[in-house]
Amino acid sequence: MKKTTFLLFVVIALISGYLIGNYKNLFPVRSATPPYTYNFQVPKELSGGSTAFSEIVRAVSPVVVNISTSKIVERDSKPFSDLFDDQFSDFFEPYHKMPKKWKEQSLGSGVLVSPDGYILTNTHVVEKADEITVTLYDQQNYKGKIIGSDPKTDIAVIKIPKEDLPAIKWGDSDKIQVGEFVLAFGNPYSLSNTVTMGIVSAVGRANVGIADYEDFIQTDAAINPGNSGGPLVNIKGELIGINTAIFSRTGGYQGIGFAVPSNMAKSVMTQLIKQGKVTRGWLGVTIQNFTPELAREFGLSKSSGALVTEILNGSPAEKAGLKRGDIIVEVDNKEVKNVETLRNMIAQSRVGSRITLKVVREGKPLPLSVAITELPQDAAQAVPQEPEEKFLREDNALAGFRVMDLSQEIAKQLDIPKDEKGVVIVKVDPYSTAEDAGLKKGDVIQEINKKTIRNISDFNNVVSKLRKGDTLLLFINRSGNKFYITLKIYS
Repeated sequence: MKKTTFLLFVVIALISGYLIGNYKNLFPVRSATPPYTYNFQVPKELSGGSTAFSEIVRAVSPVVVNISTSKIVERDSKPFSDLFDDQFSDFFEPYHKMPKKWKEQSLGSGVLVSPDGYILTNTHVVEKADEITVTLYDQQNYKGKIIGSDPKTDIAVIKIPKEDLPAIKWGDSDKIQVGEFVLAFGNPYSLSNTVTMGIVSAVGRANVGIADYEDFIQTDAAINPGNSGGPLVNIKGELIGINTAIFSRTGGYQGIGFAVPSNMAKSVMTQLIKQGKVTRGWLGVTIQNFTPELAREFGLSKSSGALVTEILNGSPAEKAGLKRGDIIVEVDNKEVKNVETLRNMIAQSRVGSRITLKVVREGKPLPLSVAITELPQDAAQAVPQEPEEKFLREDNALAGFRVMDLSQEIAKQLDIPKDEKGVVIVKVDPYSTAEDAGLKKGDVIQEINKKTIRNISDFNNVVSKLRKGDTLLLFINRSGNKFYITLKIYS
């Protein structure tokens, strides 16, 4: 019995050894196939681990500057009438003891962009400043001079009387991708030489309400008061943005910061240095975003682009043959995603140059060559965003408002050209479907479903053919701003 047991253990041991020694042949391991393949490689810039970031900080820190500004503020010496002041002199005694003048100081950041002392920062950091003091990395102070500023992008250029300075290396902000590591430098809360790390959270942010021309890089790298004007760099130490603003409900960091892209900042800086001002290209159209609802009405599947709602007389767009209803989808082979993209592309186009627009007209692509001219001071490039789609609940799609013919007298009151045609809304019922749809008293309806509305007769003829379930495309003129609205009739 013992002999049999011993032999059994020997056999099991031999079999086990054979299996272990030949498992690869007996049980071949198959490589994973997508989507299970994981072949991520750490960028070579980060292959050194945490020391890689230290090297970036060591290289960039000398080009980051502290900007301190001061201005003299005066109060009115006699804000009240003599009679009022005499009667309540005791009450206002604390006011009289206040100084008539005092100095306000603020702090910001900047970045050296040339060895001869040019510094890039934000307009809001240096505007209205009586004195500007620039403190370099070695704690040396210099008096700064404003070379130029552009409030429309919140970019300013100042200069200090110093040569042989270090300068930042420029990066290409057009190549930034969401998820990239970035470092933000500056002097938040007077804490000089501060650096924070994060990623690019989004690109092309607009309608933030900070500047007229917005194409912000959004990052979660901590940006706080005092960081404004400092550099945002990539993992190569290249300048890709100028820290400009934060989104916060408390006044401090909440994970959302915005930076002006380096390409936009460089274009503005170059013009300010060479010309002392910024000139912007002009196309001469009013535009609105091309939404999925509008895309369906125009028979297209893709909703990116900018919809032309008006062509200004004598403009480059009119001379090039652009028409209302065209959808601009490309500028010089670069995609136009929305109104803000097109506006920035045109604004940054060199005055006197020619660009090629790709437009979609009646469902077909069409190239147009346009000669760019300078933006007039009073030109408007885009119309306000309006409600795009509403679900109506009443049987009559256009119930809830009254219209009348647009006369020359009414057109004058509405501040629109006297030769405009259409029907004007004279009353909108409260809580009606018309009010829900966003229609307002004084709106002029000039088209319904691409059919021209010149008068009441045209209006009644089109409305009489509408049925529940129809989708309406209205072309509205509101005090000179023209735009499309889609209305889906609740069925």
